[in-house]
Amino acid sequence: MSDDGLYVPLADSDLRLELLSEDHREGLRAACAQDAEIWQLYPFSYWEEAFDPQFDSLLRSAPQRRPYAVFAGETLVGMTAWIEHGAPGWSVEIGNSYIVPSMRGTGFNRRLKRLMLNHAFATGIERVCFKVDVMNTRSQAAVRKIGGVQEGVMRRERRTWTGRVRDTVMFSILRDDWMSTNS
Repeated sequence: MSDDGLYVPLADSDLRLELLSEDHREGLRAACAQDAEIWQLYPFSYWEEAFDPQFDSLLRSAPQRRPYAVFAGETLVGMTAWIEHGAPGWSVEIGNSYIVPSMRGTGFNRRLKRLMLNHAFATGIERVCFKVDVMNTRSQAAVRKIGGVQEGVMRRERRTWTGRVRDTVMFSILRDDWMSTNS
């Protein structure tokens, strides 16, 4: 199995996902600079001096991580990625997601995730997972709203850039479940 058709540009009306490239550096820097507090919940910081090394890492992370720049109209408003998880062509993670504060609570993130999920399942993926910091209750609620089923908590799963040891909530959406509720 393969997931070669997974990492392609995606669009739905004014929502657009472009394969992340050097051309997106300054737009994403500006987007990430809009929320200093959120980076405390992320495993990696994209704040100020941490931005360039993290952005460079994203550009070099394929094939394990395939990042997108996320646009609302012509404005770069965040990032997301396909992350290797399980067998290629069978299971993938959606992660490395950040959306500017002004787009939160507007339904934009739900549209973004629906676009990615519809595409993943159309390419033959059977399982999409999400890993969310146990402290990030907003993201947990968002994953549940789109149909994510909590599978458990991975205790002490990683050390974040702040040195905090993170517990991670694992969610998944299975192809059959998605197709039965979104057809």
